[in-house]
Amino acid sequence: RDRDRILHTNAFRRLKHKTQVFIAPLGDHFTTRLTHTLEVAQVGRTIARALNLNEDLEEAICLGHDLGHTPFGHMGEETIATLTPDGFRHNHQSLRVVEVLERQGKGLNLTWEVRQGIVNHSKPRGDFLDRRLSRGLTLEAQVCRISDAVAYLNHDVGDAIRAGILSEEDLPAMVRRNLGTRHSQRVDTLVTDIVEASWRCTGLTAGDSHRPIVTMSARVRQAMNVLREFLFEQVYMPEGTSQQSTRARDVLSF
Repeated sequence: RDRDRILHTNAFRRLKHKTQVFIAPLGDHFTTRLTHTLEVAQVGRTIARALNLNEDLEEAICLGHDLGHTPFGHMGEETIATLTPDGFRHNHQSLRVVEVLERQGKGLNLTWEVRQGIVNHSKPRGDFLDRRLSRGLTLEAQVCRISDAVAYLNHDVGDAIRAGILSEEDLPAMVRRNLGTRHSQRVDTLVTDIVEASWRCTGLTAGDSHRPIVTMSARVRQAMNVLREFLFEQVYMPEGTSQQSTRARDVLSF
């Protein structure tokens, strides 16, 4: 099975030592790429089950989506992109890991659907739920994209609060009003809304000729985009360069 093949890779094991956002956090509760990946898989399977989709396919995509991520989080990816002639994108590297690098260069025997979901999970800044951006993607691939955002937005808020960068009250008022004021509330709101807004994906809507798509209601979608942009400005790409970021660049550029 694709899921088992991914779980037994060296790349999957290495995720436990790759940081998510904070490069050198002090404490055991900060998110790593491994815990992030497990959260994405949990959210993805929940949504897939509710929408009558292929749960095993969903889990395989989610478990493999970040295999190509760099050390040192977002800063690591930006730095390596400047050092390679053709740039660097972690989703393309994830696909290269499973197709070329694993098993001493033999790659993994994964289905086309899993590989398509892995390489297409990355999202542009802004509203990534535009219908045009999902064209050609399986519903399971769409679920992985949206589950990735649900997971990282919420645990990154928690990590930023834990690090003393933000407080719960710093989050935009419309986000707290529409998504909730606690981690569990936000996850529940987002997942429930995705299932309700994407119900035609179940195939249970009689006489519906529209192409099904994984999406959100306008209200929750707007709140999620506001939260995502807020985190880009305050956490992911804040003005100035921290000492940790400078050190990470030096290590990768040496």
